[in-house]
Amino acid sequence: MMSLPFNKYQGAGNDFIIIDNRNLVFNPHDHILIEKFCNRRFGIGADGLILINSFPGYDFEMAYFNSDGYPGSMCGNGGRCAAAFAIKTGIASGRMKFMAFDGIHEAYLTGELINLKMNDVKETGNVEGNPFINTGSPHCIIFRKNVDETDVFKEGRTVRYSEGFKPAGTNVNFVETGKDGIYVRTYERGVEDETLSCGTGVTASAIASVIAGHFDSSPVNVRTKGGNLTVDFKVENDMITDIWLKGPAVFVFEGVIEI
Repeated sequence: MMSLPFNKYQGAGNDFIIIDNRNLVFNPHDHILIEKFCNRRFGIGADGLILINSFPGYDFEMAYFNSDGYPGSMCGNGGRCAAAFAIKTGIASGRMKFMAFDGIHEAYLTGELINLKMNDVKETGNVEGNPFINTGSPHCIIFRKNVDETDVFKEGRTVRYSEGFKPAGTNVNFVETGKDGIYVRTYERGVEDETLSCGTGVTASAIASVIAGHFDSSPVNVRTKGGNLTVDFKVENDMITDIWLKGPAVFVFEGVIEI
């Protein structure tokens, strides 16, 4: 048995266990242990687990795992929480650069908000009649009215496993547009349920809302069940560039767990 320190963070209700793994104290291949840590009844409880690893030339590497215990693709809210953790622990300060699943990201703190630069979106498309955008993770966007009346678990799961998205599947965002921005509810693959917020999903939904003509340009204000976020970006020909996801990344508590 050994004692393992951890931190718990949340970004707009999207919550993560964060472990400083620069000394390689944690085995990233122990899927059973990661799933146990993320279990809300038998573990710490979280949507995902983040390991902060050393990476030459950068402040750190963020290795993200879904609550099923397996590596996930890019996580926007997780990236913002990893940046907040790095500032809190002195791993980084000011403007930082870190490596993640989909490459290099920048982040910095302004007031109480963490600003995270997402990678450029080089192409957008449609799958099964709905916008499909990869913002480091694949996202299907479904525009509709009265999103709160949607059975996100049932409908999201159906789309996530539908033929057009096989074999990897997709995340699914149900998006309601309004005068002041959009309201987004997301079914996340890997978590296999609705989460209170999804950073890459919010980013994809904001981009899709401008492309679809609901707004003339960014920034797009986004409301989720877990809180508010803002997405700023530029549309240049067929490319979406200079994408910034902005919102809170909040320290919840820290502790020690025996493994």
